[in-house]
Formats: sequence, structure tokens, C-alpha cells
Amino acid sequence: FERLFGDDESTDPAARLASLNEQRSILDYVAGDVDRLASGLGASDRGKLTEYLDAIRDIERRIQMAEEQNAHVTLPVMERPTSIPEAFSDHARLMMDLMVIAYQTDMTRIVSCMIAREGSNRSYRSIGVPDGHHSMTHHDGDPVKIEKVVKINHLHVQSTPDGDGSLLDHSMILYGSSLSDGNRHTHDELPLVLVGGGCGKIKGGRHVRFPKETPMNNLLLTMLFKAGLHPSAKLGDSTGFIEHLSSV
Repeated sequence: FERLFGDDESTDPAARLASLNEQRSILDYVAGDVDRLASGLGASDRGKLTEYLDAIRDIERRIQMAEEQNAHVTLPVMERPTSIPEAFSDHARLMMDLMVIAYQTDMTRIVSCMIAREGSNRSYRSIGVPDGHHSMTHHDGDPVKIEKVVKINHLHVQSTPDGDGSLLDHSMILYGSSLSDGNRHTHDELPLVLVGGGCGKIKGGRHVRFPKETPMNNLLLTMLFKAGLHPSAKLGDSTGFIEHLSSV
């Protein structure tokens, strides 16, 4: 919430602007002190000072972005969450709601969300799965355990209107894991799910199987291109673009 909307008590425009002005005044004061210190420091301390200045510049960049958003974006007035919800389902839903609001107000166009670490043994009692998730992935082919693993997801952005369709129509959501088989810790042939229409650039409702050992970064590179970011020809270990995302 604070990275997206600032560390104020709410998203009220007047309160946000006052807070941004105060933060900028503090940074201006700190920058003046830094200039006075720099000339008398040794090489090691100058390196630390450079890191400190980089951090200040990052804060300034975020303040500038927030000021621009404050001028051009109408935010729903909402209170800052006071703490992390005790129930995992409430925590996850709150994070999803923040992502939806960020997309709706165009505060960001890319979100990465990791609900838990890969080896999490969290239980999901609210949906009838009291067993630990990690334990269930080591299912040894047990259909009861496999069925419990299948129950663990939920998506709700399809009901949010956006332009001439829904937010889902205008989004690309990649869901997956670093393992294709938790039982054997298999890292290849990953069962990835790409959800959303991508503004008409993604054709859904089908299963597409790609050649073995196709790098996952090929898909990420293609998604960036579909989003209009026009990345370089390579991303990590990518070997090219994924074809046929928008057609059979």
C-alpha cells in the first residue's frame, strides 16, 4: 500500500500532497548536508555515501511519480491497512484488491505477487484443506491429495469493468510454479497458465504444448512484447519469442 499510494493514513488527495511536500523538504535538507560532507571523506566512506545518495534518488523518483499520479489519477479514498490480516484468505484478498486498484488507476501496469515461498506448508482450512500444502504436493499419485492441491486457487478480476471490456480482458496474468511435479521436484515441462485477453493479443481457452526445454523466459519476453514494451531480443536464457499466443 505504501509503495503504491504513499505512507499517509489514507489516499485523500490533500493529505497525500501535504505529505509529499514534507518528504521533499526533508530530502532537500539531507542533500545539503551530503554536499558539505563529501569533500572530507575517504574512498571507503565515499562509496557508502554514493549508496546513500542512490537511495535518496530512488525516494525522489518515487515522490515525483506520486506527485504526477496525484495530478492525473483519481484514487478511491481509502484508509491505509493497519496491519497484516490474521486470516491468510483475508491477507491474500487484500493483496489482490490492491493489485486491482493499482491497475484500475494506472499506477502500475506490471505486478508480481508471490503468495508464499515455494516450500510453504500452509494449510487452507477455509476451503476444506487442513493439510499442509507442501505435504500435499508430495502426493505419490494419491488422488485424494491431488484433489486437495487442485482446490487452492481463486481469481476475481473478471467482474471488474475496464474500458470496452473487463480488467481481465486487458490484462495478462501468468500463474505457475518452478516445479511441474512437486512429488518428484521436476523443473521442466512446467504447467503454466496464462489468463486474460491482453487487449486482444492473447487467445485463450486452449492448451498449447511447446517443445521440450523451451526456456520459460521465451514466454516472459513474448509477454513484454505483447504489452507494448518492445524489449531487447533476449531476456536471461531466452532463445526467441513464443509463437501462436494470439492464434492457433
